[in-house]
Amino acid sequence: MCTLAIFCAWVGAPAAQAAPRTLAALQSDLSHQLALAGPQSSAYVYDLTAKQALFSDRATALHPPASVEKLYTATTALALMGPSAQLSTAVLGAGHLVAGGIWEGSLYLRGSGDPTFGNSAFIGAHYGGLGASVSALASQLVLDGIHQVTGSIFGDESYLDSLRGEPSSGYAPDSFLEGTLSGLAFNRGESGTESGPHAPAAFAARRLAAALRADGVSVHGPSRASATPVGAIPLAAVASPTIAQLLGLMLPPSDNFFAEMLIKDLGARYGGAGTTAAGAAVVRQTIASLLGIHPRLVDGSGLSRADLTSPYEVTDLLVELAPTAIGAVLRSDLAVAGRSGTLAKRMRGSGASGRCQAKTGTLTGASNLAGYCQAADGHLLAFAIFNDDIATELAHTFQDHMTISIADY
Repeated sequence: MCTLAIFCAWVGAPAAQAAPRTLAALQSDLSHQLALAGPQSSAYVYDLTAKQALFSDRATALHPPASVEKLYTATTALALMGPSAQLSTAVLGAGHLVAGGIWEGSLYLRGSGDPTFGNSAFIGAHYGGLGASVSALASQLVLDGIHQVTGSIFGDESYLDSLRGEPSSGYAPDSFLEGTLSGLAFNRGESGTESGPHAPAAFAARRLAAALRADGVSVHGPSRASATPVGAIPLAAVASPTIAQLLGLMLPPSDNFFAEMLIKDLGARYGGAGTTAAGAAVVRQTIASLLGIHPRLVDGSGLSRADLTSPYEVTDLLVELAPTAIGAVLRSDLAVAGRSGTLAKRMRGSGASGRCQAKTGTLTGASNLAGYCQAADGHLLAFAIFNDDIATELAHTFQDHMTISIADY
């Protein structure tokens, strides 16, 4: 329900909105909403079925995309890694197994940027049970015949750099991430009582040691952080959910931690370094190569105001991807109006509910919405609406009204 009475009178409460049925009516309504929203707002709508633009107003103006940027990160991950790819967290051993199930030496827990790695309770509470658990690693080691470790358990986070934040925080820890970035992030990078430059990795090692002890394995040495030595033997591994599943966890709730972990993963695999900067370069290159557009991107989540893109660029991405396998995965992982994710409580009881899938984006003074609608005439429409310099609640009112109009076309 619209709570800003004066503006509700102008734009109309979404659920009670009259449905435009002609192109002229749609264009008139969208133009009116943008005029009310002010000169820092813009939009673009494209009919994929008819292959024509339906509406464009300041569509090439650059705005901070906020979390709409996650569409670029997700597209690159799907294009380069593939929807079925997984990230591995492994245990390697430096030593050898002797009689009695004794591992003479130490074990190394090596991460590869899986944002879901943690304990089973955390994975169940946060990801509906979809994730890689430390207990599964411990169980594998027991099945391998290890019942005692004479050395230590080490945590290796060297796959990614040890910067804990992203550009908007100067790479310092950032509460907006709701986690701490690490190549070996346990429960979104918890560090417990550990301190020092590699505290998340040391904490993850301690959690593996605890899981082993819970399975009856004696561990004699302390747990701390260290790189895995050359020649260490692979002993066990757990895989993350697939990239498609990770995006299903990331996009509907707009998870910044997942997005920033994924962009570092892209840098590690394809950019020569597990850094935000390397990953952002990979995304820019991939989007330019695939689509011929050139958004300004410095992170994976859109938290930085240095990120800039336009409604036209975002809609172009959605249009070009729609008929592809990548596009099918991306669309299925978006929040659904009135049903799920960041759109669960928006546009309920309207023509957009259940028929529009979109990505929201919010920063102070910047609010955006971009996605797809199955219109009333059966056509598939792609759209992007960007609102700057107005309150978030008011921006949502304009966006919801415009999206319902698009759905009712």
